[in-house]
Amino acid sequence: MPSALVVGYDPQAIPGVDGQALRAALDAELARFGEHGINAAMTLVTFDESTESALAASLTEHPWDVVVVGGGIRKAEQLLPLFEKIVNLIRRHAPQAAIAFNTSGGDSVEAAQRWL
Repeated sequence: MPSALVVGYDPQAIPGVDGQALRAALDAELARFGEHGINAAMTLVTFDESTESALAASLTEHPWDVVVVGGGIRKAEQLLPLFEKIVNLIRRHAPQAAIAFNTSGGDSVEAAQRWL
C-alpha cells in the first residue's frame, strides 16, 4: 500500500481561526486517503524550536512514498523560513519520498496521487 505523510501548520496555533473546525477538516481529509488505498499520517507543526525534532521523528517512522506539504505553510510569506526548513528536513530524513504540495487542506489526496 502506498504511503503519504501530510505536513501542515497546527491550526490551534493560528490566531483568530477556529482551530477545532480546521482540525476536523484536516482529519476528514486524512481519512480520505484510506478511501483511496493510501496509508497516511499527518504531522502538524508550528514555527518554533519543536518543529525539527517532531518532523524528523515523523519522517523516519515509516519509509514514506510521498510527503505533502500544506499550502498554509507554503503560501504565508512570514513562514518562508519554516517552509525551507521542512523541505530540507524531508530531503535529509526521507530522501526516497517525492514531495508534493496541496493548495488547501481539501486536496492533499490529489497532491499525493500525482506522485504515487
